[in-house]
Formats: sequence, structure tokens, C-alpha cells
Amino acid sequence: MVESTSVFYSQGNLAMEGGEGAPRDGYGGSRQPAPDLPARSEAGGSQRTSWGLLLTGVAGGALVALYAVATPFLTPALRKVCLPFVPATAKQIENVVKMLRRRRGSLVDVGSGDGRVVIAAAKEGFTAVGYELNPWLVWYSRYRAWREGVRGSTSFYISDLWKVSFSQYSNVVVFGVPQMMPQLEKKLELELQDDARVIACRFPFPHWTPAHVTGHGVDTVWAYDVSAFRSREKRP
Repeated sequence: MVESTSVFYSQGNLAMEGGEGAPRDGYGGSRQPAPDLPARSEAGGSQRTSWGLLLTGVAGGALVALYAVATPFLTPALRKVCLPFVPATAKQIENVVKMLRRRRGSLVDVGSGDGRVVIAAAKEGFTAVGYELNPWLVWYSRYRAWREGVRGSTSFYISDLWKVSFSQYSNVVVFGVPQMMPQLEKKLELELQDDARVIACRFPFPHWTPAHVTGHGVDTVWAYDVSAFRSREKRP
């Protein structure tokens, strides 16, 4: 047992030294040391691994960013009554401003999107407010208002329109969808003052009779005076 232990250590020392006394294999031949891997192959493998990790991180980050941006846009679509963001055309803005002529008081845009209606109204001298559920659009609207020089006369809030009271506003602008108009009509009837005006874009209210209509097709705008339809309701 002592001899076998001595031989074991002797072979180990010889293998490390790599001299003439290299250990023999079982068939009497010299035992060849295992070849070393080329340093270039190791470097290439390490570089490929680094690039793979980098690409994985970039792809993962892009997916997270896409989810963060898309979620506020998609969440309203999951509601029972949704108000999707469709940018207003220049002609629609022009028609809205036309319906606001000779009007005074505060203005609110219900579902203000990127803020273009609120900004246009502020340029006409209104103190304008926008309510929007999408935080990204609200932040962008605030930036646009600052860039257009009307930040002092505009405000944008992240809020669900069904949780906001519009009783304080004299002018209400709505870019709605057919599914929401009957419910919104009832809400505004209860909350608005007699001197208020409601301006509907793209789709009219189902039961009100407009005082003025302008535009054609998707650029059509309907103006409703609260005093007019309330007086009709009071008739016997």
C-alpha cells in the first residue's frame, strides 16, 4: 500500500514536469498530455456569449417598453364603454372653433387625446381643460401646450370621464363613439347649466336636437344649447 501511494505521487510530479520520465500507459507507450484548447477559440466563444446576453437584454427591454406604452392605450378598449384615441383632423378643429365663436366661459374636452382641441380653444381665449384616461397622452398634451405658449390657460388631468362632474363648464367638446353617447347625454343633462353648449364631433347625440351643424362626413360638428333642449322638455 505504501508503494502504490509513492508511485501515485511520483507520476503526478512527472506529469506536471513534462520531462523525459513521462508516465507510461498500460501498453508500454508514453502517455501523451491532452492538447490545450486554442486561446482564440475561447475568446471567440466568450464574445459570442456576450453578444447573446446583450441581444437578449435588448429584446427583453423592448418588450417591457412596448407593454408599458401599449397598456394605457389598450386598457380603455377593455371597458364596457370605451373612448379610443383618434386624432382630430385640422378641419374638425376648425369646425369646433367655429361653433365656439361669440362664446365665453370655461371649456372642457371630454377625452382630450393629444390636447389639440384644448390648445386650439386656449388660443381663442378660453380657459381650457382636458380629461384623458391615457397618461402618456396627458403628458404629451402638457408638453404641446408649453411648446405652443398656452400652458398658463390649459390644464390636463388623468381621469375617467364618468367620474368627473362637468357642472362648472360652459362649453363641452366631445369626440365620442356611438356606444357612449346615450349614457353621456344623460350625464350632461343632469350636470350642465342652462347657458352651456355641448359640441359633438364625428357622432351626434341620439335624442338632442342640434342648434347648429357644420361640416361634412367625419368632419361634421353638432352644437347643442342646453337651454334649448331643456325648454322643449318642459313643454306640455
